[in-house]
Amino acid sequence: MQRTLDDGCCGFDDVRMRGFRERATVGQVCEWLDARCRTLGSEVVSLASAFGRVLASPVIASLDVPPFDRSAMDGFAMRGAETTGAGDYNPLALRLIGQSLPGRPFAGEVVVGTAIRIMTGAPIPSGADAVLPAEFAREVGERVEFTAAMAPGRNIGRRGEDVAAGQTVLESGRRLRPQDVGLLASIGVQSVSVVKRPRVRVLATGDELAVPGDDRKPFQIFDSNSPTLHALIERDGGELESSRLLIDDRAAIAAALTEPGADIILVSGGSSVGAEDHAPAVLSEVGALPIHGVAMRPSSPTGIGHIGDVLVFLLPGNPVSCLCAYDFFAGRAIRQLGGRLSDWPYLRQRAIVGSKIVSAVGRVDYCRVRLESDRIEPISTSGASILSSTTRAAGFVIVPAELEGYAPGTEVEVFLYDPLP
Repeated sequence: MQRTLDDGCCGFDDVRMRGFRERATVGQVCEWLDARCRTLGSEVVSLASAFGRVLASPVIASLDVPPFDRSAMDGFAMRGAETTGAGDYNPLALRLIGQSLPGRPFAGEVVVGTAIRIMTGAPIPSGADAVLPAEFAREVGERVEFTAAMAPGRNIGRRGEDVAAGQTVLESGRRLRPQDVGLLASIGVQSVSVVKRPRVRVLATGDELAVPGDDRKPFQIFDSNSPTLHALIERDGGELESSRLLIDDRAAIAAALTEPGADIILVSGGSSVGAEDHAPAVLSEVGALPIHGVAMRPSSPTGIGHIGDVLVFLLPGNPVSCLCAYDFFAGRAIRQLGGRLSDWPYLRQRAIVGSKIVSAVGRVDYCRVRLESDRIEPISTSGASILSSTTRAAGFVIVPAELEGYAPGTEVEVFLYDPLP
């Protein structure tokens, strides 16, 4: 059964050892999140730390780039009109009177009958209006002979041809790429205003969990969800505020939830219907839990709420369910708070279904698949606890709630875990 979402004010429905009476749809959850997620404030960072950050305000150039006319070639600067008629069978010559190097311009003027040696990027001297590439010329004593004609303006980079002073070079909301950082440097920018990165706290709950590297007691398992979430948070532009391993204790969970310092809290484990699944009840007491149970597979026990302005995501403990719930919901929120697009951060590819992908009407299915040429096959061992299924898969297919799956021969969209080769 599906339900209408409120803000958790109608009382907490304790599902432990009883199961979910109704579940929210994936669409409802995304709408609820989008209505609450607003881009965080801004901060100023150095250009060295700006890569990958999202601009909080537009950047306007304060100078021209280049700030002077410069040579686009290694060769000779001269008056273009004096090269007319030059060719292989009619070499011409001009008197060589000096040179211009990057950062060390020629101080004189190129007058009629003269030329100077010039390097790429060096300032064009007064009087010159063309650059003859070196391959069409040779120096003979104090003269330069050349065999090609250069019209005025050839091989000269004009002042401001890259960036003009007063031009908006980058708009707000842009996620800075390496070339963007380089462009900012070219106009003398030392620091930029960027959207703050969401501070994310990770709480892994469960008496059965051990930290990799520590001694594992009998019947304990190593915590794999925390490292997975750390990597996902970094991918989506979040900042890990802290990461903690908690026992199944209501007081410990409540203290970790209510401690200030985070914009988003991710709780791994303890979100379902087991007797020791305390997180939903605790969150409903210290904040609000308007969403608990989503019509999807895996990750149906996902819960989402808030404590004041802090969003809290109760992620299932099974590793694949945790990954799935993060990608559908928590990652979406982190990206939006940090000024990024909410959409999936995966490359996509169209492919043909090889073997039938089975689902059920009324739920969204996250199906891991192998990619063989242009055909996909569902992973045969794909339980929510089988994390290795995601390492053996090329990616995943999302089956919408209105379908029973995909028949062989259907063309579908595949979300790729790895970039295209």
